[in-house]
Amino acid sequence: MTNVETHRAAHAAFNRRDYQEAVKNFRDDLQYTDHPRNITTKGPLEFIDWLKGWTEAFSDAEVAEVRYIDGGDYSVALFQGRGTNDGAMGPLQATGRRMDLPYCEIFRYDAQGRATEGEMFYDSMTMMVQLGIMQPPPTS
Repeated sequence: MTNVETHRAAHAAFNRRDYQEAVKNFRDDLQYTDHPRNITTKGPLEFIDWLKGWTEAFSDAEVAEVRYIDGGDYSVALFQGRGTNDGAMGPLQATGRRMDLPYCEIFRYDAQGRATEGEMFYDSMTMMVQLGIMQPPPTS
């Protein structure tokens, strides 16, 4: 299995809510950083908790329209993260509004094809505007 195939399989498992399958090719010492929220998970179990946090806030969350880039020891996924905010997101109550936001996710792999680290980037301000939590910034 190539690194891109591993990345693709993890997304497919997330979309099915098969969290154990999603982390099947993760090393026990994996570190994963959600940059906008300044959260770093350590190990597959913390990563699963992080995934569950997303699906508790967006029960229909999905990774969609993915483009994968093979970078040798790295894979990059550019995708749309979509879902309806029907659960609390940390201290924020559910808004019932939809989110449709571009994400960039990067994984690094060891020689055996196991993910050793990952990171995610997205525009959290646009997310808050889409969810009605904040007003859009002025255009002029």
